[in-house]
Amino acid sequence: MSRWLIRGASLVDEGRLHEADLRIVDDRIERIDPAIPAQPGDTVIEADGLWLLPGMIDDQVHFREPGFPDKGDIASESAAAVAGGITSFMDMPNTRPPTLDGEALEDKCRRAAGRAWGNYGFYHGASNDNLDAIRRIDPHATPGLKIFMGASTGNMLVDDPAVLEAMFRDCPTPVIVHCEDTPTIDALQADYIRRFGEDVPPSAHPDIRSRSACFKSSELAVSLAKRHGTRLHVLHISTAEELALFSPGPITQKRITAETCVHFLHFARDDYARLGNLIKCNPAIKDASDRAALIRAVADDRIDVIATDHAPHTLAEKQQPYLKAPSGLPLVQHAVVAVLDLVRHGHFTLTQAVRKLSHAPAQLFDIADRGYTREGYFADLILVDPNHGFSVNRDDLLYRCGWSPFEGHHFGTRIVSTWVNGQRVWDGTRLCGEPAGRRLAFNRR
Repeated sequence: MSRWLIRGASLVDEGRLHEADLRIVDDRIERIDPAIPAQPGDTVIEADGLWLLPGMIDDQVHFREPGFPDKGDIASESAAAVAGGITSFMDMPNTRPPTLDGEALEDKCRRAAGRAWGNYGFYHGASNDNLDAIRRIDPHATPGLKIFMGASTGNMLVDDPAVLEAMFRDCPTPVIVHCEDTPTIDALQADYIRRFGEDVPPSAHPDIRSRSACFKSSELAVSLAKRHGTRLHVLHISTAEELALFSPGPITQKRITAETCVHFLHFARDDYARLGNLIKCNPAIKDASDRAALIRAVADDRIDVIATDHAPHTLAEKQQPYLKAPSGLPLVQHAVVAVLDLVRHGHFTLTQAVRKLSHAPAQLFDIADRGYTREGYFADLILVDPNHGFSVNRDDLLYRCGWSPFEGHHFGTRIVSTWVNGQRVWDGTRLCGEPAGRRLAFNRR
């Protein structure tokens, strides 16, 4: 039985920051109190000056299994995730083969069992021809249905209007969408190819994957959800214009919610000159004014969730010319500290950050007993040093792809411990023990 006593930490939970002791027994938080005496068998951690937070629940990752072992797999990418303070993740369906039915979804869960360092859930995917499988989804088996309303890997672009209507009307889980209008993007890319031939520069990416393509598709998704009463979650908002589609306020009062990602809160158009294809992603990182608007939207609760959209590719792939280089970047190892840097700079509060990283995903997806620092909840926790940071070094990366867009950047905080289901899996410098992740449970009627 695992027993931990964390003493004197500053606990952050449910809008409150307070100093307390916390005891973990086996896989749960047994007690939270201002002073808890040590008992035989307790491993005691003196945490004065440290923050104790619920681990991040990342609602958008691409861990590349099955099908892309050179880029990553569930074991390698979840290891990087727990090192970065992510204790639960939800993985996207555009693998090879894609996750387009219950059998493929269960295959992913079998692959994760005993290998995932964090807790796991897998989205059911959508295509123009799997509507019957979608109607049969077990709402307790998956966080939701992922619809690519924009180009994706394989047969996963859903662009048939009648099929979209039926999915929004009939899906028994939340609908999760990637919103970009493919015809708009194709036309803009063709124009750039006419101008530049095969030498289109990476700096053209935010103009090709344009703000108009994002808004047109997001507006369609929101209108479908309103028409059918769908529980809709729109992923990776990247533009100021799209924010007008969403309302500020508590997530519990919303049927339509919005997410943004750490890279949209950190990078902007000027960074293409330095990083090029390394920050090529879909939707594209856009202007500094969009970044500022997204940060404000986090603060005023118009943006409900912060995620990563972690999507690793090999460095060799990224070093190809723009038109051939794939979109996506590795982010899970530095997501929490990137958000905490925004807290340090006064853009929003620590309690707001915890709400976007942990509480809101747990609420949105009806995740059982996770996402909070509460007695009786699973002990998915991170201990953060708010005063001693670190610089990102390639040698310290756990990603299989072996690179990060943050290389050389100095973060002001660091993760000194991560617990998953009561097991310490990261001690600040290395992985500990064995993978402790479990399948996420969704409390739905």
